[in-house]
Amino acid sequence: MKEIIIAPKLMSKEIFEHALAKGINSFYCNPSKIPKDLRTAMKVYFKSEDADVEVVSNLKDAGEKTALEIFVKTPQDAERAVAAAKSGVRTLIIKAEDWKVISLENLITDLKPFNVKLIAMASELAEVETLLGALERGADGVLVEISDVDEIDLVHDLVNAPRKLDLVEAEVIEAKEVGLGERACIDTTSILDVGEGMLVGNTSSMFALIHNECMGSAFTSPRPFRVNAGAIHSYILMPDNATKYLSELRAGDRALIVSRKGARVAAIGRIKIERRPLKLVKLKSGDIEGSVTLQDAETISLVSPDGKPVSITAIKPGDKVLAHIPESKARHFGRAVDEFIIEK
Repeated sequence: MKEIIIAPKLMSKEIFEHALAKGINSFYCNPSKIPKDLRTAMKVYFKSEDADVEVVSNLKDAGEKTALEIFVKTPQDAERAVAAAKSGVRTLIIKAEDWKVISLENLITDLKPFNVKLIAMASELAEVETLLGALERGADGVLVEISDVDEIDLVHDLVNAPRKLDLVEAEVIEAKEVGLGERACIDTTSILDVGEGMLVGNTSSMFALIHNECMGSAFTSPRPFRVNAGAIHSYILMPDNATKYLSELRAGDRALIVSRKGARVAAIGRIKIERRPLKLVKLKSGDIEGSVTLQDAETISLVSPDGKPVSITAIKPGDKVLAHIPESKARHFGRAVDEFIIEK
């Protein structure tokens, strides 16, 4: 498990309680400033003997129960970190002046032979995902400054979102128009690539991969930030493996972006709900059946097994598209549960 260490800019009980409710119990702060009724639930890193893990700056003060903090500006500083690991230091907190200059990949490789825990400090929230994903292994933990509870939610989603989801080939068994209805466009704050989309379904037994609108058409310009995700009743798979109805999404929520290559998180900037003609696409993979209801327009696409968009207007029985089949088919308030359920 990756360790999230919160360094609160404001020593607020609300921040501590919100982090603990999210399952985050590691903090970098003065232990004397923590509310007494919460202290026993926390693991505290700090430059104090009263901390659970005392943070030191000098190698001579380091031991198995301390964390050595090193500020890395040059390759020579990175070499100091490796030398500390060789000498028996078990926890390293690395603060880099610029992670674009100091290669985390190289540091991970150099530290691999030693039994050392590498905690990387993120200079901004956007770095968290990169620090935890480098060389597929990433850092063992991330230290990040937090200003409010919304930032805690963002870090939680970035850390806990899957790096890759299993996608299967599903066969189209029926495609038919179902009349007018409300559909939701999800406009993210990120540029999505060819092959990327979101997992949406009429039921929780199967989620179709809905491609983004980076391709455009003869009538519209490309909108690579957008996924026209389908009818508002649909489930969408979220970064924390829960589901939401498309109608529940709001600006500021995080969306799970999925492709054959992996998964990542993007912030939602806008949800646009409008009445449009809809088409029902029924799918089958093995003995599992599912379906998705999408706007019937050429810019809306599913994804073929080779990662290319397949327009909803051209899709027909026998076509193969990518889908995700979760282990738990039932949902209760969006959370996976192990219980009997029938969805049609």
